[in-house]
Amino acid sequence: MTKTPMMRQWDGIKAENPDALFLCRMGDFYELFGDDAVVAAKELGLTLTSRDKSTNAQKMCGVPYHAAERYIAQLVAKGFRCAICDQVEDPREAKLVWEHP
Repeated sequence: MTKTPMMRQWDGIKAENPDALFLCRMGDFYELFGDDAVVAAKELGLTLTSRDKSTNAQKMCGVPYHAAERYIAQLVAKGFRCAICDQVEDPREAKLVWEHP
């Protein structure tokens, strides 16, 4: 499976923070992927989904950015560590500036 630049970046950051649930801002949502999505969906009562409907599709779930603080507080209260990647520039002008080796 070919990974997008964003998913390669996500994999690299997640590898550096394996013990944290990694939430990545994507538009109006903070998204979690893979095992993080499975855990967050279970703990927060969220719908686990994927963009690709094949059997080995990347699992994902998300929370609206304006409610993220509440969801993150729930995860922390349950003993989880969270890492957050926020979007700091206009996505139309964004360029990938970090690439995991």
